[in-house]
Amino acid sequence: MKSTSIPSLKNSILIELQQVRQNTWDLLAEIDEPFLFTQAHSDFSPIGWHFGHIAFTEAYWILEHLAKLPSSFKEYHRLFAADGLPKKERQNLPSVAVMKDYLSTVRDRVLNYLASAPIKQQEHLWRWLIQHESQHNETIAILWQLHRQRSNQNSLINSNQLDSFTRPQDLTFEEMIKVDEGEFVMGNNAIEALDNERPAHKIYLNTYWIDRFPVTCKQYSQFMAAGGYQKRHYWSTAGWQWLQQNPVSQPLYWSNSTDWDDHPVCGVSYYEAQAYAKFANKRLPTEAEWEKSALGASSRCNNNRLIGHTSPVNAYPGSSQYGCQDMLGNVWEWTASWFDGYPGFVSYPYPGYSEVYFDGEHKVLKGGSWATGSSGLRTSFRNWYHPHVRQILAGFRCVRD
Repeated sequence: MKSTSIPSLKNSILIELQQVRQNTWDLLAEIDEPFLFTQAHSDFSPIGWHFGHIAFTEAYWILEHLAKLPSSFKEYHRLFAADGLPKKERQNLPSVAVMKDYLSTVRDRVLNYLASAPIKQQEHLWRWLIQHESQHNETIAILWQLHRQRSNQNSLINSNQLDSFTRPQDLTFEEMIKVDEGEFVMGNNAIEALDNERPAHKIYLNTYWIDRFPVTCKQYSQFMAAGGYQKRHYWSTAGWQWLQQNPVSQPLYWSNSTDWDDHPVCGVSYYEAQAYAKFANKRLPTEAEWEKSALGASSRCNNNRLIGHTSPVNAYPGSSQYGCQDMLGNVWEWTASWFDGYPGFVSYPYPGYSEVYFDGEHKVLKGGSWATGSSGLRTSFRNWYHPHVRQILAGFRCVRD
């Protein structure tokens, strides 16, 4: 295979840096300023903190770690470091103008260094940094949605946008796909793969059946109508305990409008997804089952805030090699697996990025959402959250043995 020239490699990194930064600027311009400085939820930092953290991380890893330049903006180190302050103490932030200057100044210095950087030896870290900014942009989009929901600013579906989708009408959303027993390669060794995706390794799975589509709002409404939130036998012990402490009766991002019927259910915890699966006489897929089913999945999908909300599960043509659809983008999908390192795992660029979460308390989600940037849109990518979290843009699909 012909190797990429250094100028071409630098140019590709430059383009991706510019693209993800444009997304950052677009978000900063879109969000009403008062919402930057207050928490949308106690589990998350204020939106404004994420903008400062993007600049801090870029300065630390590129300017200090790679370029060996002296530390600058020392007044922000404790505020914007991931392990600096508790989330509830991150609301005393600089002004928008100061944060814009922080982002711009750091980026100018980074691009100046890129011109002379030994990029072939450093490419993995640059790719990681691009994905880091993209991941925080998704978190910002989630928090912005939470703020708007509280302020009743969430608009329902733009029917003109949906009319533009060409959707096959001969599909039943209840259809399941057979995945025959056998080995497949799980994980990813590519240069852009994060530490928790590595190393790629072979896994053998028995035959199983998996939903062709994510569970839709219409399907989930049947669980609600059947008293799913009131009937103990659908819930695990941990799930029922969570429900008693958090007495909800519908997903976080729910509308009673039938306009949303063929959209994936969004804003459910792992416990809610697990309860629905039992109601449907199915179960949630393991991470390996999900990833095998997604092999070859189409990346033409609803991501990168393309339309700003979910789309119908059959809106985008194209499927995985097994025939599953909507595997990438739209909503993250809960799996039954706990987040852990693969055999031979090596942390990168520091243990706190993934390894600290190998604690048996985080479930794996796969596939990306409508707010996921293109740099993280691959079937091997792993997201992880506590099973009680509903604020993320998560849905699910089910399997059957």
